[in-house]
Amino acid sequence: MSTSPDYRLYAAWLAIAALLACVLWWLLPVLTPFLIAAVMAYVLSPVVQRLQQWLGEGLPKSLLVLVCETAFIGILLAVVALVVPVLFKEAARIQMQLPLLLDAIKAQLEPVLLSWGFSIELDAQALKAWLAQNADGLSDSAFSSLMASLRIGGSVALAVVGNLVLIPVVLYYLLMDGHVAVAQLREWVPMKAKVSVDGFVQEADAVLGEYLRGQLVVMLILAVYYVVGLSLFGLSVAWPIGIFTGLAVFVPYVGFGLGLLLAALSGFLEMAPMQATVMLVVVFGLGQLLESFVLTPRLVGERIGLHPLAVIFALLAFGQLLGFVGVLMALPASAVLLVALRRLRERYLGSRLYAG
Repeated sequence: MSTSPDYRLYAAWLAIAALLACVLWWLLPVLTPFLIAAVMAYVLSPVVQRLQQWLGEGLPKSLLVLVCETAFIGILLAVVALVVPVLFKEAARIQMQLPLLLDAIKAQLEPVLLSWGFSIELDAQALKAWLAQNADGLSDSAFSSLMASLRIGGSVALAVVGNLVLIPVVLYYLLMDGHVAVAQLREWVPMKAKVSVDGFVQEADAVLGEYLRGQLVVMLILAVYYVVGLSLFGLSVAWPIGIFTGLAVFVPYVGFGLGLLLAALSGFLEMAPMQATVMLVVVFGLGQLLESFVLTPRLVGERIGLHPLAVIFALLAFGQLLGFVGVLMALPASAVLLVALRRLRERYLGSRLYAG
């Protein structure tokens, strides 16, 4: 009897997977809150299980889930409430103080450029007049556009509000009955493939668990570091910018860049240009070195094994496919795909097709 693999069966499974991917793509607007809730549930499930083990049967699981979910959502809202007012505050300060900053930059740059033989005329007065003329108009235009879009695209605004209400509900049921759904999905796996599928799921779960736990510790350490570093230089908004920068490193490159931009805007508005430059170089330079060469290798490890170019490509690709949610899911999803590719490579290297 031939023991060669049934490639027709593989082709059938690939066709089913392709059809399922098309359906999921078509339903993506509807599935977005479910995907977000599923990611949250994956993060919170170990916490709920650990608390259940500690407390035993004394506390109903429904109450335990509600407490964990409420605390998690409260932390997210607290971070948003801490960062968003800072963004509006900095925008107003830029509008008021940017003309003064332009005068200071002109006073410092022109002598240096003249000493190098360059003569560049910076018409600061005209630029300040343009900013004063267009700043209020730009704000009014943006507000008018926002209100018009809310009136015209009321269904979009309603969908956003509906998703914000739906996500906690879906998260609750996933935390309560997610293990039941996983068990039911496992029943659909063919008996011959159960060992392979179970092994893949366990390996992917180990990689994701290590990544998420390590990344959480990295975020907390960096949040403390940036708060302390920016505070030592006397930045008035060190707390919100430091916390945001530390937590935003969950999105590689993007989070660090946004934190650096916020700190640069605030620093150059509050300090002398040289002091602000030293602050950015010291705090963010050392922070990047600390993250890249100490924290991430030691706490996250090399289990994901993604090359920096692969990380950039994953962020762009998932962002293109799923938007901001895709950016958040890029690295965990890439880690799972890497586990699948590694297993396919092992299967291929051990097959007769490779041996010839």
